[in-house]
Amino acid sequence: MQDKVFENFSDQARQFFEPMRKLNSMMLDNMEKMSQYQMESMKRYSQMGTERMRDASEIQDAEGLRDFTTRQAEMLNELSAQMLEDARAMSEMSLEFKAQLEETFAESGKVMAEQAEKVRAQATETAEQATKAASTSTTRASSTSSRKRSS
Repeated sequence: MQDKVFENFSDQARQFFEPMRKLNSMMLDNMEKMSQYQMESMKRYSQMGTERMRDASEIQDAEGLRDFTTRQAEMLNELSAQMLEDARAMSEMSLEFKAQLEETFAESGKVMAEQAEKVRAQATETAEQATKAASTSTTRASSTSSRKRSS
């Protein structure tokens, strides 16, 4: 009996913590994915800035300055497009994570409802067994008492 109770408790504890473990794992994966993307973005932006500084240091005359400003305008357009792409990608990652969270919470709710039903069924079974045992004890006690009186 105790083994069954302990086993049930262990199973319930495992099932209870499983959604939390899954949630923590998802959050960590998402954080890692977003951090990696941000690091790559930062690297791209740093390289663009370094290239622009290098180009600026190579200006030697008015024509070089004119070419530099033309390339600077092109680079700003590139930078703008890249930032929009990065924002879109981060937004997609966030929406994907949100969908995963919703799915996990739905699963957790379903699991908790199933656990509650199991606990209710076990409690009912235990109560019925206790009632049956008490009833049997009462019947035995009554019959023993009756036999003693008749003797």
